[in-house]
Amino acid sequence: LSPPPPFPHGPGPFISEVWRASNDMSLASLIWREWRAIFSDGAVLLTVFGGVLLYSFLYPLPYRHQTPRELPLIVVDLDPGQLSRRLQFLTDASPHVRLARTAYSLAEAEELLTREGLAGILVVPENFHGDLLAGRRPTLTLAGDARFFLVYGKAVEGMSGAAAALGAELSTQPRPGGKAAAPPQQPAVGLNLSPVFNPGMGYLTYVIPAVFLLILHQTLLIGIGLIGAGHDRQSRPDSDDAGRTMLARGLVRLLSFVAIYWLLAMYLLGLCFDFYQIPRLAEAGELQLALLPFLLGAAALGLCLGLLLPHRELVVLVVLLSSMPLIFLAGFIWPVEAIPAPLALVGWVVPVIPGIRAFLLLNHFGADFSAILLPWATLWLQSLIYGGLAWYLLARKAKTTTPPESQASRGRVN
Repeated sequence: LSPPPPFPHGPGPFISEVWRASNDMSLASLIWREWRAIFSDGAVLLTVFGGVLLYSFLYPLPYRHQTPRELPLIVVDLDPGQLSRRLQFLTDASPHVRLARTAYSLAEAEELLTREGLAGILVVPENFHGDLLAGRRPTLTLAGDARFFLVYGKAVEGMSGAAAALGAELSTQPRPGGKAAAPPQQPAVGLNLSPVFNPGMGYLTYVIPAVFLLILHQTLLIGIGLIGAGHDRQSRPDSDDAGRTMLARGLVRLLSFVAIYWLLAMYLLGLCFDFYQIPRLAEAGELQLALLPFLLGAAALGLCLGLLLPHRELVVLVVLLSSMPLIFLAGFIWPVEAIPAPLALVGWVVPVIPGIRAFLLLNHFGADFSAILLPWATLWLQSLIYGGLAWYLLARKAKTTTPPESQASRGRVN
C-alpha cells in the first residue's frame, strides 16, 4: 500500500489543522519539548556547544601570532672575531630570529637543539673573516627541521637578511691596499609594498573568519539533523504528540536552532574576533542581514537531512565528508578561478558557499551591501527551497504517522 498523499484535501485544510493542533498543544509546550530534546541529547550538546567552543580555541591558537617571530637559534662560531660578532649582532636584531644559546661544537649544538626544542643552528664557518676580506664568499649554514616549513623559512629569512646587511657594510669599507670598494649598485626602481585585505600577512586574519562560518554551518547541520533522525523516529503518535503537530514542531525546531546559532555566531564573530584581534570592516546591521538567511538556509537543510537519512550516524558521516570539499569550493583557500566551473556551480547549492562569499566581501574587503546582493539573494532562495522541501517531508511524515483510528474517524467526518 502506498502512503497517503501529504495533502489529501488540499493544503488549506491541512495548514489550518496543523495550526489548530499547535494551538491545542500550546506554543509553550511545543517549545519546551523541542528545547528539552536539544538539551537532553548528549551528542547534540557536544556538537552544537562543545564543537563551536572547542574549535574557537583549538583551531586559531596555533596561528595567534600570525607569522613566526623571535625564533630561538643556537650559534656555533668556528671563527671568533669582529666580523662574526657583527654578523651575530645583525642576526639577533632581526625580528624573525634571536640567538638564544651559544655552542662550541656541532655535537654540543645538536644536543641543545634536541633537548631544548630550539628552531635551528647557525654555523659561522672557519676562516670567515679572511674569506670576506679577500673578496671570497663564505658559506653560512643553517640547520633546522624543515618539516615545520614556516619556522624554517622565517629562520632562513632572518639569517639571509643579516648576511646581506653585513655584505652591504663591507662593500663600503676600504679593502687591503687602500682601495675603496665600489658602492653597491642601487636598483633602478624602488618598491613600496603595502599588503591589502590581509595586512598582518598571516593565516589568522585571512582564513579563520571563513573557517568560523564553516564551523557554524557544519555543526548546525549535524545538530538539527541528529534531532530529526533520532528523536522523531523514536517518538510515537499519541494524544500529546499527534502526527498532525509534526509540522509545527519542525517550525519550532528550525527557529530554535536559528536562535541558538545566532548567539553562537555573535560569540565567534564578536568575542573571538576581539580576542584574536581580527579586524572588522563590516557594519553590525549589514552583518545581521547577511547572517539571517545563512542561518535559516542551513537550519532548513539540516531539517531535510534529518528527515531523509535513516540513521543518526549517517548525518554525521555525510556532513563531515562534505567539510573538506566545501573548504576548497568556498574560494578563500583555493582561488575561485582555479575551480572547475561545474564544481563551483555545485558548491552554490550549499548555504555555506554564498555565506562565506558574502561575509568576506563585507568584512575583509569592506564592500558595500550592494556588492553581496547575489550571494544574499542566493541564501534567501536556498532558505525557501530547503524550507519548502522540509515542509513537504514533514507533511508526508505527519500523514504516514497518524494513527489508523484517527484517519478512519477523519474519513467518517469528511
